[in-house]
Amino acid sequence: MIKALKDAGISALIALGIFGAMVGLPSVVGEGGKLSLDPQPWTVAIIVAVVFIGRLGMVLWQANRKPRVKAKSAAHSKYTISNVAGPLLLIVAVVLPMAGDRYLIDVGVLVMTYVMLGWGLNIVVGLAGLLDLGYVAFYAVGAYSYALLAQTFGLGFWTCLPLAGLLAAFWGMLLGFPVLRLRGDYLAIVTLAFGEIIRVVLLNWTQLTGGPNGISGIPRPTLFGLKFTLGDGPDTFAGFFHLTPSVTYRVAFLYYVIFGLALLTNWVSSRLRRLPLGRAWEALREDEIACRALGINVTTTKLTAFAIGACFGGFAGAFFATRQAFISPESFTFIESAIVLAVVVLGGLGSQIGVALAAIVMIGGGEVFRDFNEYRMLIFGLALVVVMVVRPRGLVSGRTPSVSLGKGVHIAADMMSQGHG
Repeated sequence: MIKALKDAGISALIALGIFGAMVGLPSVVGEGGKLSLDPQPWTVAIIVAVVFIGRLGMVLWQANRKPRVKAKSAAHSKYTISNVAGPLLLIVAVVLPMAGDRYLIDVGVLVMTYVMLGWGLNIVVGLAGLLDLGYVAFYAVGAYSYALLAQTFGLGFWTCLPLAGLLAAFWGMLLGFPVLRLRGDYLAIVTLAFGEIIRVVLLNWTQLTGGPNGISGIPRPTLFGLKFTLGDGPDTFAGFFHLTPSVTYRVAFLYYVIFGLALLTNWVSSRLRRLPLGRAWEALREDEIACRALGINVTTTKLTAFAIGACFGGFAGAFFATRQAFISPESFTFIESAIVLAVVVLGGLGSQIGVALAAIVMIGGGEVFRDFNEYRMLIFGLALVVVMVVRPRGLVSGRTPSVSLGKGVHIAADMMSQGHG
């Protein structure tokens, strides 16, 4: 108990040092435009007390927790999170636009975008075990590819979408070649540098990308030639179906577009996981040396992981461009890669349903706490710390093996090695 109190006290002192000036001494603009300090000692005291109690409770909980060593049996596998939450989330996602709330649909579009990005990155990080910190580069390549192709050649969204994915996959292969012999931290540094190189190129190649001004006027997608505008002409969605023009129709259509793309990403990655290529990815993740000893072509395995994951990132980037109708390098910073990677890690490496749940928690939860202003990120970060302490392998730590001799086999988190999903 004394050790726990000492640990909690040290954590409280660290919290006091960090938040004492940041939260306790905010600056305010007074009369005449002069800045002054507004001390808030009670706010700091509450934060320090929360840190002390939280750390004390965590230490005591970890000390008294009994590790489980018994795997879940096949009889209980039908009650896993994937089998219960998967169909429920699918039903909610299908009926969400029917609520008619513009804000809710916009949040749904944002969450679906990060779900698709998370599933794409999950191929690289979760299945192949390649730590990629520059995934936003493929997101940017897809967005700029669609914008430039649509404006230069007058191509539609559905024509440019596969082209954007192919171009992103090509850049994924280019990234894969220099990092074939790298692993761990070195691989992460190179992929991080690749993402920054793409952003700097977009920022300085003004003749092609518009530089910091970006590209505006990006065309919107159509439904069999019907445009989602506020007019009521025969070539518009509202005019063709004799409806009252509304922006909600366009937002709902965009929602179902990204919903379909996300389902396509999930279906392809799930199918690939059961193929020899997917099993080679998982073998590479577990042990690259043993993978080479088995005769698996590590070069091809890594390149396909980078290319396929980048392809889905390109699809998401093309959708982002057509949804926003404006893109600039500021939309593709490192923080985007960090958020997508956090979604994958928080959900559980290699878990499809876990990535979806993590995207809902991180992106949707951020919108729920938007009214808390500067405390929103503090609450959000604290929640992430609690989740990762309680569930260190992610929200969905157990998983169903890609290949098994019997049906209903489920591997519990306690039966897997630390750091492997």
